[in-house]
Amino acid sequence: MDPRLILVSNRLPVTVRVKDGRATVRQSVGGLSSGLRAPHERSGGLWVGWPGGLDGLDQDARRDVDRQLEKLRTVPIQLDALEVAVFYERISNAVLWPICHDRIDRLPLRVDGWDVYESVNARYADAVAEHYRPGDVIWVHDYQLLRVPALLRQRIPEARIGFFLHIPFPNPEIFFTLPTRHSLVEGVMGADLVGFQTRRFLGHFRAALRRLFSLEASVESVVPWGGRQVRLGVFPIGVDAADFSRRAETSAVKAKVVEYRAPGQRLLVGVDRLDYTKGIPRRLLAVERLLTVHPEWRERVRLIQVAVPSRDRVDAYRRIRREVDALVGRINGAFATPTWTPIHYIYRSVPSDVLLALYRAADVMLVTPLRDGMNLVAKEFAASRVDEEGVLVLSEFAGAAEELPDALLVNPYDVDGTAEEIHRALTMEGAVRQRRMRALRATVLEHDVHRWSTSILDMLVAGA
Repeated sequence: MDPRLILVSNRLPVTVRVKDGRATVRQSVGGLSSGLRAPHERSGGLWVGWPGGLDGLDQDARRDVDRQLEKLRTVPIQLDALEVAVFYERISNAVLWPICHDRIDRLPLRVDGWDVYESVNARYADAVAEHYRPGDVIWVHDYQLLRVPALLRQRIPEARIGFFLHIPFPNPEIFFTLPTRHSLVEGVMGADLVGFQTRRFLGHFRAALRRLFSLEASVESVVPWGGRQVRLGVFPIGVDAADFSRRAETSAVKAKVVEYRAPGQRLLVGVDRLDYTKGIPRRLLAVERLLTVHPEWRERVRLIQVAVPSRDRVDAYRRIRREVDALVGRINGAFATPTWTPIHYIYRSVPSDVLLALYRAADVMLVTPLRDGMNLVAKEFAASRVDEEGVLVLSEFAGAAEELPDALLVNPYDVDGTAEEIHRALTMEGAVRQRRMRALRATVLEHDVHRWSTSILDMLVAGA
């Protein structure tokens, strides 16, 4: 029998909705929850995390939410408004996120609030320790909780603890700008197994250990730490590829595909959170360059860019929204005709059937982040292309580029080069497109999110 699994993440994989004074709790779909739901269910485990803001609920509705969360075997961490503002927005999203994505220029001039980051991490550790039973396996996730493994080690010295960083670990030269660099690495090293998305990110972490603590990892990436052996590994996350393939074949999705395909026009698609790491402004400039250098594509190609609102209470995100809005307006103003607009910009989240239809309808999928831990949109696109058609243009700075060499890899900082690769994608012969897509699909279907979670948990349990 599998040991009981305690999962720890900033957010619980649930959505709490309030309608007519009554609250409902539903499990989220996709992403992390898809890969971890099976081991969570199979082991009878617990999931510790923040359920989101519940301030608008009265006492009866709050008790009802707590009952529903307990039924889903989740342990809610309640954060007050100050904790959300400092731990989540000021430190996690306004400091750690830009540092880990090589955007030191996005740091605020003065950084404070590390005491709140520490205290919130301690509350997560306390909740785990309260529910821990001997033999449990604990798996902590991502940059919001970098201190939790060490805090757990203090509370439960014998526990088996894993940690996975979903975003990049940055070059040490950038990471060392943080005054808390020692404590953050010490926090991660409280784990027995530390996982990264790519070899590059693992290499950056090993370099940080070497320079901060004069520690060298072995050939097997094992590091002595506090009388224990900490194993470091590379575990690129996948998607539930079989599920994407199945849902992409439904009649509802197929009907929407027809809507998005205009006769005589080719379709470019971008789907991103509206984040400065995703490279949307440079992508728009590349489309502008395509229309300038290859005027034959005017009135023959259009871009649908979905930008899902994100962290709009952080100044940097409000600025990127204004920048994208201005670019879309300028490019459309320069090239649009009475019957054609080159960029259709959607600033909102879209339902799953619309997302799948966009994947299926795209002649070219543009995934061009400036830096990304993995980027699952690239893998979702390949999983959805059951017709073995479409071309993926992928940033070489996305973690997915290591696994998907059959995409057209681009440097997103090179606007002219990206424009030429889009032109190449649009003019690619059918046999070449299909060969490349078959290779992409084979990789994505084999290395899916279930294989990812199983490989990490098997290694974590085996080391117990």
